[in-house]
Amino acid sequence: QVQLVESGGGLVQAGGSLSLSCAASGGTFFGYTKAWFRQVPGQEREFVAGISWNGASTKYANSVKGRFTISRDNAKNTVVLQMNSLKPEDTAVYYCAAAQFVMSTVVQATKEDYGYWGQGTQVTVSS
Repeated sequence: QVQLVESGGGLVQAGGSLSLSCAASGGTFFGYTKAWFRQVPGQEREFVAGISWNGASTKYANSVKGRFTISRDNAKNTVVLQMNSLKPEDTAVYYCAAAQFVMSTVVQATKEDYGYWGQGTQVTVSS
């Protein structure tokens, strides 16, 4: 079964950086929009950043603009979220997701639009 697997989470001090990777296991998601969401216990899963199938379009939550960068390498079938200038409020479980809007130029920011999810990776930012 095709799955998404996140890695790269961990503990970092405020102001530091982390790079999260999302790799496909068992297949590819060619043509799919991919995104990162995050969730704090007791809260709704929220959109962080997304990227269109060919990387031409990106979208970021206002809270992370200028600090986070999403990129993808379709040849490696990976998506990376580079997180800089991390803040304690960035602490959450981060999930990568894929949406079957094949070759869409629109990056969806609603979790209901995404049908494939990774297991999540914990990011903890200490102050």
